[in-house]
Formats: sequence, C-alpha cells, structure tokens
Amino acid sequence: MTDKIRLMLIQLKEKSYRALRTTTLDDPILYPVEYFGFHFGVTEKFLHSDGNIIPNYARVITRGLDATRREIAVSVAAEKSEEKRAFGEQMIAEIDDLLRICDSHREKIAASGNKRLYEALLRVPHDGAESFFEACLFLQICIYGLRRTGVEHLCLGRFDQYMYPFFDADLSRGVSEEELFETLEAFFVTLNYDTDLYHGIQQGDNGQSLVLGGFDADGNDRFNALSQMCMEASLELSLIDPKINLRVGKNTPDARYEFATRLTKKGLGFPQYCNDDVVIPGLIKLGYEPQDAYNYGVAACWEYIIPNCSAEVSNIKTMNFPLVVNRAVHRHLLHCPDFDGLMDCVEREIDDECASLVEQAQKKCFRVQPLLSVFVDGCIERLTNLWHGGSKYNNFGFHGLGIANAADALTAIKALVYDEKSLSPEVLLSALDANFEGYEDLRVRLKNCPKMGNGDDYADDVASRMMSYYSKHMNGRDNRNGGICRAGTGSAMFYVEKAKSCPATADGRLAGEPFSCSFSPSIGVRTDGILSVIRSFTKYDMSEIINGGPLTLEIHDTVLRNEVGIQKTAQLVKLFVLRGGHQLQLNSLDPERLRDAQRHPECYPNLIVRVWGWSGYFNELDLDYQNHIISRTAYGA
Repeated sequence: MTDKIRLMLIQLKEKSYRALRTTTLDDPILYPVEYFGFHFGVTEKFLHSDGNIIPNYARVITRGLDATRREIAVSVAAEKSEEKRAFGEQMIAEIDDLLRICDSHREKIAASGNKRLYEALLRVPHDGAESFFEACLFLQICIYGLRRTGVEHLCLGRFDQYMYPFFDADLSRGVSEEELFETLEAFFVTLNYDTDLYHGIQQGDNGQSLVLGGFDADGNDRFNALSQMCMEASLELSLIDPKINLRVGKNTPDARYEFATRLTKKGLGFPQYCNDDVVIPGLIKLGYEPQDAYNYGVAACWEYIIPNCSAEVSNIKTMNFPLVVNRAVHRHLLHCPDFDGLMDCVEREIDDECASLVEQAQKKCFRVQPLLSVFVDGCIERLTNLWHGGSKYNNFGFHGLGIANAADALTAIKALVYDEKSLSPEVLLSALDANFEGYEDLRVRLKNCPKMGNGDDYADDVASRMMSYYSKHMNGRDNRNGGICRAGTGSAMFYVEKAKSCPATADGRLAGEPFSCSFSPSIGVRTDGILSVIRSFTKYDMSEIINGGPLTLEIHDTVLRNEVGIQKTAQLVKLFVLRGGHQLQLNSLDPERLRDAQRHPECYPNLIVRVWGWSGYFNELDLDYQNHIISRTAYGA
C-alpha cells in the first residue's frame, strides 16, 4: 500500500463528512490527495429515482462526451417526431451541463497544482480515455453526473472486462503494475466516500457492486489480470465498497476459490458467487439472447441483469411465501382430505398472488431520464427514454421471501396433520390464531418437525414443489412495459420488514418474528451442518427461478483461522457450484463479538457484516438487522 493510499484511508476512516454534506451537487469538492477530484453532497436537489441497472460505461468512456453528443445531434437532425427530437435535445443539454461542471472543476484543479489530474481533465470527459487512470477518472465523472440527476443504485457491472483494454494498454506502454494498483485502490477508496452520503435502506446499501470473471460462449475463462488485481485491492483495503460478485463454474480453478475465501476471512461478506452453469441457461430460458446471457451482470444486491442494453426493474415486488401459505392454510385446511389437495390450494393461492403482484407492478411510473438514457444502448438511436422502450430488455424481477419458513410450515402440516394424524386442523388453526398462547407444547412439536436445511427429501420436496408453482405462474407473464416477469429467491430487507405483519405460521414461528434471509434455513433451525444445508438448497433446478437470491450462510470465524480452514471453505463453495447452486454468499463472523459490538460500538468502528445483498458497517445498522445477523447459525468446522 502506497503512502497516498494510506493517507486516503486515514482520512476516510475519520469519517469527517460534515463538510461534505454541506456541498452542493453543482460544486463538487476535491477528494483527499486530490486523486480523482470528484465528490457530491446530498442536498434537497437529490431525487430518489429509478436505477439498479448497469450503464454502458465502456461506450462513453471510450468515445468521450463530445462524440456522444455529436451522435445524438445526428439522430435529432434525422428525426421527424417532435417529441423524440425534444428528448434528444434534453440528452444534449444534460451532457452540456456535466461538461460545464467538469470544465469549471478543471480550472480549480489547475490552481491547486495537481498537474496529473489537470492534464487528464484536458482530455476527459470531452474525449475518450487513453489510460487506466483516465478511464477511472472518467468512470467517476459518469457516476457523479448520473447521481446528480437522482439515479440510485448505479452498479459497476463487469468492471474487469470493460476496463481491461485501458489496463492492458498501460502495461504495454510500460506503466508498472504498482502504479496501476495504486490507481485501482484510489478508485475503490473514492467509492467509499459516497457510502455514507448515499440514500439507501441502510447505510452501505448503495448499489456499488461489480462483477469479476465469467465464462464466454466458447467456455473461455474471462478472469484476467485486472480481475485478480481487484480481488487483491479489496483484500488489502478491507472496505465495504465495491461489493464484489465472482462469476464461477465447473471449470473454475481451486486457487481462485481459495483466494476469494481470503476475502471472506476478512469479514467483508463478499465475494458473492454466481454460477454461470446455472445462471446462463436460466436467462436463456427466459428469452434473453445467448450473447446477452453470457454477458450477465449483477444488480445492487444479487439480481441478474444484462449490462449496457437493459432497463429492468429486478426487485419490483415481493412474493411473501409465509403469508401466502398461511392464507391457504386458513382458507382450505379444514376442507382438504390429503396433503396433495392442500398443495393444490397452495398453488392456486400462489397463482393468485402472482397475478396480484404483477398487476401492482404494472402501475409503476417511470421518470424520464435523459442522461441515464445516454448510457443505455438503443436510446440514442431511438431518441427514447430507457424505461419507455429505448432499451432492449424491460423485464420485471420479483423477490421470493421466506421460502424456508413457508416450506417448513407446510412440512409440519404434512407430518402432524396428514401423515401422523396426531393433530387436527381445528386445533392447529386455533393455535395459529392465538399466536400459540396456551399451545406452547404444540409449538414445540411443530418446531421439531423436519425442516429445510437437513438434506431431508421429506421437507426439501415440499420446498421444491412450492418453488415450482412460483416459477410456473410468475415466469413469462407480460409486464406491460415491453417485457416479462421473472421469479427469484431473494428477500432484500423484507425478511424483517414484511415479517413484522405476518401472523404466526405452522413452522412454530410467532407473529412478527423475522423470516430467514433470502434463500437460507429458517432462523433457529437445527441442521446436521453446513453440508446438509447445501444439499437441501441445491435440489431444485435453480435455472427455473433465476431472478437471483443467494443461499446465505454464516461461518464462525474460527473456521478460517488457518490454511486448512481456507481450503475446506473453498471446497464447500466448489461443492455448492458443482451441485447446481445458483448463488452463494458467506459471512465470516463471531456472534459474541457482534454482541460486544452492540454493547461497545466505539470499539468496533470498522466491523463489517453481510446484511442481505450488500455489506455494511455493523454499528450503522438498525437494531433489528443487527439482531437478525447475530441470531443466524454460525457454522463451525
């Protein structure tokens, strides 16, 4: 780590953001050591808007804003529609506005004596970048400009692919790896200056995720020298941004899993693993063209999206499985003579809920976003807003909340009501309505029934049937926005928020108690260990439910105390991939340390945990989320 980066980290960790918050979006201030020189403040001008896409940064960074502006002007001149011409002129106006700010900022840089940054700003963003430093600077300007128009959750996409040509050109010119590494680390540090200023559900939930590696259509591994350098920079800096997603598959070398596990050991909560062998076929099934499916990226949390040419809302609504199953049980249990009959009723309820969710989603209104449209393929040619037909893909993604809780509830009913016949439907319904008050013994029996996470087909088959209903009735529905709907297994923050309004469920869960996070065992469930969990959560064909949503596992940090532990954990990840798991995230933590951090937060200012699809500082989380993370099972060796 160089002295410049060390200074940036010191100033960052002082977290002296008061001055930053008083800046305006039209008056960016210099970063410490003036490395890239752009930062924005949150003011009343900041608008919460649609985002969570991967813009085509490469096209703009390579060509420059002047050439992009000329391209739009050509489209405007040839366009007959007054409305489209007006939209094109808005695009140009927003480019001009950003260029004006950059030109003004360049003069401030000149006065500061930062010759390198000044000379870079003589080229970018007017013209295309010619070096890795200029490309990183240009990317920072793009992020600043788009955030300034109110765009949220700007994902970095396949950073190692579109930035590699600049990186490789510098190497060919004789730029040292050490200098390139310093530039990369400086860029990563600057992302963290945005962390506490950016609106999100929780601080750190800011969408700054990137994707590394992946396989192409010919089976070639696209992991490159820049990919490795990104992992090394993240390991050395130990910051929450950028959140790293690692694309893997059956041919990923063991050494890569082992290095990635070192990031897990740091407690960063990433990389999140995405299995190309499952994701790509799943996207093709949904109608994505193969070349786009092979180029997939990841949204702010885990949702799979296509870079450059899509304007998809990957988290538009949430299927609340425990609530839907509870509704089916209350409406139909008394009238179902067998479990298959109850499952038929569950399927109808899921179908009805899918229809309702899609209808709600179809009412979504989208803002007109001229600058963001500049970064989405097709919008310049069509002079059309990205959300209104300008982009190639406009699909909607739906979360799948509390799958394990719902499956466990149905499994308990199967065991006690139908197979053992030791529990009457009337008594179960009365217990649920009473939130188990006066039925404490029954609650214990329900909690001791087979549960998802033990590799037991008795419970896992119920979960698979439920997920098949969801994928069958959600995938492919028309979203009335030029696209279709996609089913997923994620939960976002709703494992706490929506659980608060869910009554008691037949798995023994009390009213209001949290669900499991995304695709993982229910809170407090005893399992036979981490291998049994992986067996349970890789039985269903995950290519059928591919909006995204990881198996989330907590590993006690003592597991990773030595090289043997690192190798074993890496092999667990490999096993998950080979068994057909689609997505995995690991948290290395010590529950006792987290409890101590609640009591003495001043002693743990930089303690990082994985929250749902992102990592954040433990002390900055709401108490509900802190407690949920502590309550998750931390698997030992």
